[in-house]
Amino acid sequence: MKLYLKIWRQEHRKVKGNMVSYEVDGISVHMSFLEMLDLLNERLLRQGERVIEFDHDCREGICGTCGMMINGRAHGPLSGTTTCQLHMRSFKDGQTVYIEPFRGAAFPILRDLKIDRSAFDHIIQAGGYISVSTGQAPESNSIPIAHEVTEAAFDAAACIGCGACVAVCKNSSAALFTSAKISHLALLPQGKIESAERVIQMVNQMDKEGFGHCSNTEACEVECPQQISVLHIARMNYQYNKALILIDRNAKS
Repeated sequence: MKLYLKIWRQEHRKVKGNMVSYEVDGISVHMSFLEMLDLLNERLLRQGERVIEFDHDCREGICGTCGMMINGRAHGPLSGTTTCQLHMRSFKDGQTVYIEPFRGAAFPILRDLKIDRSAFDHIIQAGGYISVSTGQAPESNSIPIAHEVTEAAFDAAACIGCGACVAVCKNSSAALFTSAKISHLALLPQGKIESAERVIQMVNQMDKEGFGHCSNTEACEVECPQQISVLHIARMNYQYNKALILIDRNAKS
């Protein structure tokens, strides 16, 4: 199998990048997309050229670091699939494939297909946790939680923080990521104690990082590899407004 690749090359964030053409032959349909890039990089190494840099870690669709735009779609042509879990059987022999990094004001390009996702870390650090006393773990059945609540919390917690939602949003909004991290804690009793301050701190940090506002086009849900629902954004907005009212009441009392 042979592909014609158009890949974004950029030395670092302060210089202009451009698309560079490559031909890659000998591709097996059983290869993953990242293995195909490995094949190209091996050839570049033999030729004494700088390899194409891209993020990856687990290569099992868990860590979320491998995301890139493939022919204009986040993670490629398959829905509910990360880049590392995309296989070359999804492409045709002789096809031209365009590969670019995720783009967003809060996602500066480090080099080639590598981007800086530390803005997500800052949002989590602002409140994406619960405060608990250390010591022996509590008995698992000491706090009864309804099955539907547990499932909803797990669905939100499935977010892997890949950044596809930001990359496909016309406003570069991180509302889906932030709302998923807020929802999975707000739904559970352990997270309700700090829910008001959490949602305000995380939403405010999201704005500080330079992400845009959500305008409900729902492109984020369509391209999310974990298929996180935009209903979490509605829950986040509800929690945020509720927290503002609560704080205002406390200030007046």
